[in-house]
Amino acid sequence: MTSSEEIVSVLLKTLSLNDSNAEIEDTWEFAENSGIDHVTLVGVLKSLEADKMTKAEMIQTKLWELTSEGYQVLEEGSPEYQIMKLIGISEGKTKAELSNQLPPNIINLGLGPCMKNKWLVKGENEKLIRQNNSEVFDFTKEKLEKIQSLNFDAISESDLKDLKRRKLINQAVRKSYKVTKGSEYSLERKKKTADLTKEMLDSGEWKNATFKSYNFNTLGIPVNGGFLHPLLKVRTEFRKILIQMGFEEMPTNRWVESSFWNFDSLFQPQSHPARDAHDTFFVEKPKYAKSVPENYLEKVKDMHENGGSGSIGYRYNWKREEAMKNLLRTHTTAISSQMLYKLANQEGGFKPKRYFSIDRVFRNESMDATHLCEFHQVEGLIADRNLSLGDLIGTIKFFFEQIGITKVRFKPAYNPYTEPSMEIFGFHPDLNRWTEIGNSGMFRPEMLRPMGFSDDIRVIAWGLSLERPTMIKYRISNIRDLFGHKANLNRTKT
Repeated sequence: MTSSEEIVSVLLKTLSLNDSNAEIEDTWEFAENSGIDHVTLVGVLKSLEADKMTKAEMIQTKLWELTSEGYQVLEEGSPEYQIMKLIGISEGKTKAELSNQLPPNIINLGLGPCMKNKWLVKGENEKLIRQNNSEVFDFTKEKLEKIQSLNFDAISESDLKDLKRRKLINQAVRKSYKVTKGSEYSLERKKKTADLTKEMLDSGEWKNATFKSYNFNTLGIPVNGGFLHPLLKVRTEFRKILIQMGFEEMPTNRWVESSFWNFDSLFQPQSHPARDAHDTFFVEKPKYAKSVPENYLEKVKDMHENGGSGSIGYRYNWKREEAMKNLLRTHTTAISSQMLYKLANQEGGFKPKRYFSIDRVFRNESMDATHLCEFHQVEGLIADRNLSLGDLIGTIKFFFEQIGITKVRFKPAYNPYTEPSMEIFGFHPDLNRWTEIGNSGMFRPEMLRPMGFSDDIRVIAWGLSLERPTMIKYRISNIRDLFGHKANLNRTKT
């Protein structure tokens, strides 16, 4: 019998027999007598109880059940019986001879009971000899057979303790139920309706329908929304630290920039490989920017072509058309250059400033475990008088110590718009190697003088990937597991 409807029918009919006090004393025995799986029976019973058609009272019965070793004894015989069968009525065998014919665990487990029951004695030359030539009976197996058939009363307490000590049986608790009629018992179960629909109202069917009762105190499913992605968590942490360090956030909500602000204003030549299509995403429509400050543009052009402030420039014909091309910004330094230009030309003259930004940038790169073509950049800069490289190193080290990355080192590098320049590396414990996490340096005079800064004003700056410090912090070895379609969303809940 497998159908739930059939089980419901049997249960309700059984309770209808005799009088109003009819009951099922034990569902376990009822299931066995009716040929019903007890687990299925309990499931149906819970459903009837929810509709108040039945009431159930739990019964806990202590019983003994066989272990895997116990079942092995049922199949192969007890270790002591296997030893006695092997020795037989003969001149006996040594333990070494038994070891050649029986597994070591059988000998170790069986010899003790054989000697305790006085079935064997030690003879000459360490031989094990039968006490008498009568046939030996496997009492252990017989006891286990009785336990398997639930005939516990036929076994003494001392025997049960001995079988448990030998790990052949375990005590268990069997849960079953005593079943009686509920307040809404009936011989036939009518399916209750959960929802009141428009069709029921139109047809009048609702008048004869039986509705399920509502539990207004029940709790809804826990809402799992509102978790922050690890990148956003680290972004919030970075932002908080930088603000505490006295930095002011720059507006970076514009992803499309002109090549002028992204490259030319940074003293990056128009022939630089980074400005090729295989490194940068150029915008087709609108292809060109509308305007940039003309006076500043002419100063940038002159610096590129002729140099100044101790520089000879790049000595090439600078093209306005190339500078006006729109692109997806390759770094947030495009915003930094605009903020520095405003700082140099603000009313009231120059005042020291600390700026930072955390936003998305785009580069046409090959993707691997540590590179994406779309990622987030953390950028910071300090504009003040007489700054040095030591100020830059100290600021960066202090920043990373605040986020728990204490192993940081620097390597000399080249950037078109900073001199000196340094790459920043952080140690990744899972990759067990140093990973590049950013770039830094001091902005060149060729970049600052056209903006209007005096000779004593210097700007230290750095650009850090948001993804790679996040990977180190959360011990992620592949950047594609952090950001993109392969990212595990369950990680946001940690």
